[in-house]
Amino acid sequence: MSVPFLDLKKQFNQIKNEAEPEILKVFESCAYIGGSYVKNFEADIEKYLGSNHAIGCSSGTAALMLALRACNVKPGDEVITTPFTFFATAESIASIGAIPVFVDVKNEDYTIDPDLIEEAITEKTRAILPVHIFGACCDMDRINEIAKKHGLKVIEDCAQAIGAEYKGRKAGTLGDVGCFSFYPTKNLGGCGDGGMVTTNDDDLATILMSFREHGAGKNGAKALELLEGIREEISTSEEATDLYDPYKYYNYLIGYNSRLDAVQACVLSIKLRHLEDYNASRAHIADRYFAGLDERIVRPVYNNEQKCCWHQFVVRSEYKEELCSYLSEHGVGNGTFYPVPLHKQKAFNEKNCKNPGAVLPVAEKISSESVCLPIFPEMTEEEIDEVIMAVNEFYRGK
Repeated sequence: MSVPFLDLKKQFNQIKNEAEPEILKVFESCAYIGGSYVKNFEADIEKYLGSNHAIGCSSGTAALMLALRACNVKPGDEVITTPFTFFATAESIASIGAIPVFVDVKNEDYTIDPDLIEEAITEKTRAILPVHIFGACCDMDRINEIAKKHGLKVIEDCAQAIGAEYKGRKAGTLGDVGCFSFYPTKNLGGCGDGGMVTTNDDDLATILMSFREHGAGKNGAKALELLEGIREEISTSEEATDLYDPYKYYNYLIGYNSRLDAVQACVLSIKLRHLEDYNASRAHIADRYFAGLDERIVRPVYNNEQKCCWHQFVVRSEYKEELCSYLSEHGVGNGTFYPVPLHKQKAFNEKNCKNPGAVLPVAEKISSESVCLPIFPEMTEEEIDEVIMAVNEFYRGK
């Protein structure tokens, strides 16, 4: 039996009858950017997460950039983050001219190690950017405590963690700003790129909405006052509609074109209704793996404070390359997240990074050993059995 690493077609077929009529309504409305579909989806996410504000944007990477800018991180400022994550985490920092500072991760759950954060703080540090990697929340109490002590903002990278919880609270509500990705492979995935920023802070929400749309209109004027203390009035006799916003021609800050489109919001709203079931299915698969895999393969260790949403099931093996080859040869999909930790990436150097090429032994070891096994909600029991059997057959030869 062949087992894919991911099968998006199965998920589409399950929601096809729900999605197609709603998508047609979007096209009939001709309100493709913003409008009621986006507003309704934002409201649904606010309710789901327990967040005061949810602001749709164009991608998870854009969400990180908006969050950094809204938290007043400027060129030359330092932001502490993890080296064991997707490139976009640190790319977003460098892309606004700030400096990523990498600290090592914990051996048990691969999240940033709070014990190492404080020693990396300097007079230039403005924020901490923890990543809830593979769907497991970081030690947010410790991180927030350090941030409060030093007057820093906390920006959560929740790209892989929608539905994950820490001490009963959902990821995205644990820091100053939460950043989500709706890339198609995510637990809540769209039919293209999409993202979201969440916050409980009214002022940050205004600034985020301003940067999302070119620093324009009423939010732009308010954001200018909040960030720089400059008060500007804006007035127009025209009224905004789903199809036309006269305020977009009054610009107060340099922002981005980073809006979530209505088709994505429509699809995501439908999938959101099923998200808890999707995540429960992922948890079931993880339980099967924990129970059935050869004891020599290293699993992540999560504590009772974390409720993982299992974006990926990442194991560690000293035979990484051999195991991946064996699984591929036997029709079992697999992945290697992330083979090169960010502090070793060629894109980072002395000009745009605090510690390129640093020695961060835990992240480097995890990168050299990590293997991702298939974990998607539509997996059958037979497919789960096949994965377990293939891994165990490999280890029987060791």
